[in-house]
Formats: sequence, structure tokens, C-alpha cells
Amino acid sequence: QMQLVESGGGLVQAGGSLRLSCTTSGRTFGSYAVGWRRQAPGKEREFVATIDWSGANTYYSDSVKGRFTISRDNAKNIVYLQMNTLKPEDTAVYYCAVGNSWYPGTIESDFRSWGQGTQVTVSS
Repeated sequence: QMQLVESGGGLVQAGGSLRLSCTTSGRTFGSYAVGWRRQAPGKEREFVATIDWSGANTYYSDSVKGRFTISRDNAKNIVYLQMNTLKPEDTAVYYCAVGNSWYPGTIESDFRSWGQGTQVTVSS
């Protein structure tokens, strides 16, 4: 069982930036896609971004497109989510997960082995 660990969350003012990191303990990401989802209080977990195994293909939700960038360093076994121009509505717990294949899916069932999440709070 792959264990994922997210880090980099925190409190930031609107307009600020944060970079989240996701890595694994034990097994590596290998040739699997990795994605980020988030869950705000009282809301369902929603898709944020996903990246294929090579890093060449990425997809974003409309709400973060142009502000967030997902990337991966397979040599270091880390996936990043660079978040710029943060808004209060970006406040949520952010989760990373490994995909079921190389393909960067966008729905919940495309992913497995979720991390525990990292809190991002954006103040207005």
C-alpha cells in the first residue's frame, strides 16, 4: 500500500502564493499519474489538477486554470502544486492521490491511495 504525504499548506493572504508538495513513503509514484483534489468545509471533494506519468500532460479545473501549476520530479519522487494569486475560495484541505494508470484522470475513481491532506487557508 502506497502512503502519500502532503506538505506546504498554511495561512496566506489573498493574492499570495503557496507551493504544496506530495511524496510517498515506501513505493515511488512510478509510471502513474498523480492528482490534486480539495475539499472545503461543507462541500464535496473536487478536482483541482492532474499530471500524467511523464509530466508532459496536465489538466486543471476551470477555477484554478492560469493560477495553479502542477509539476513532478520523478527523480525525487515529488509532485508539486504551485498556487499563485490565491483567493479566499481556494481555502480547503488539499489532497494528493496516485492514479490507477499513467492517464491523468479527473474524477475521483481515477485515483487511489489518498494522502491525509494539508490545510490551505486564504484570508481576505
